[in-house]
Amino acid sequence: MSVSDLFKPLTFLHGPVMRNRFMMAPLTSQQSDFDGTASKYDQFWMEQLAQSGYGLIQTSASTVEAGAIAFERQLGIHSDKHLPGLTKMATAIREGGALSAVQLHHAGHRAVPSLGGIPAPASSKTLKDIKAISTEEVERIRDSFIEAAKRAQLAGFDGVSVHGAFGWILSEFLSPNLNDRKDKYGGSVENRARFTIEVIEGIRKACGNNFQIGWRLSIERYGLRLEELREITAKIFDKELIDYLDLALWDSAQLVREGAFQGKTMLSVFTELPRKGVRLGAAGKIMSAQRAGELLDEGCDFVLIARAGILQRDFPLQVKANPMYDSPKLPVTADFLREGGLSERFIETMRGWQTFVKPGS
Repeated sequence: MSVSDLFKPLTFLHGPVMRNRFMMAPLTSQQSDFDGTASKYDQFWMEQLAQSGYGLIQTSASTVEAGAIAFERQLGIHSDKHLPGLTKMATAIREGGALSAVQLHHAGHRAVPSLGGIPAPASSKTLKDIKAISTEEVERIRDSFIEAAKRAQLAGFDGVSVHGAFGWILSEFLSPNLNDRKDKYGGSVENRARFTIEVIEGIRKACGNNFQIGWRLSIERYGLRLEELREITAKIFDKELIDYLDLALWDSAQLVREGAFQGKTMLSVFTELPRKGVRLGAAGKIMSAQRAGELLDEGCDFVLIARAGILQRDFPLQVKANPMYDSPKLPVTADFLREGGLSERFIETMRGWQTFVKPGS
């Protein structure tokens, strides 16, 4: 395939067609108001992205409950008071020609009490003096994901992306290291995946057949087992429970270092699965037009742009104009980011990313 293939439309099992193969990854910018309301900085960021040529734009991780918070100034979708700001974001994205999705998030055991978070561990051994949440609490959180999806639909978004990565609550339940439960949400692989599947199935039932559902999955750390995640993903593909899988890799080219798939790329472990009508994309150091094009050759249906989109808001337009386009080299100065339109809040968040912002700038 050539870079030009990145500009071909992509259909999904549900909802509208994506105009090209570029998806803006969900980026935590920590620029919302303290109550989770979308700020003027969130709105400006979305307005910039909406004019930048993406096929689908995801919001940052948005809390499905007030106690689910993981970051200061995290976007919220757990209350109707968030609807006006979310509606404005969805409208800006639609007017720019892209599809839209809210990333639904619950921090699980990593919720931060100093920010009002209520840690919700799958296991009693994970956090000192904090018991595992009960079966009823799991079901309440499941229902909060579903209610948040309904709110996203009401705000005018085309879909949601369910955050099942990085040790947050759904990822935590998938991990045999973090989940030693004896109820229907623990034990076997099937039981540990039950929470995720009930969330996805519940959203489909509540939001209908014109609403898109994505699922973000990470493979590393937190005791996650590649073989198990592949098995779970195969079942989700076979049942066509989602519209797209977003593989959150640190590096889209990384290799499996041990186990049955040693030596293969992480990506190939999933692209080789029969996926019926489900679409698959990957994130991870996609910084050039050529790398984005290569990922289609490697079996992706679309690519997720993260750092490259922070450096150059209109990455897809840059690629369209120049098939040899490459992102500016990291680190960059804070002034470079300011000139590109990043808020001071967003820049401060990026200072926490290793080697992104030049020290002292």
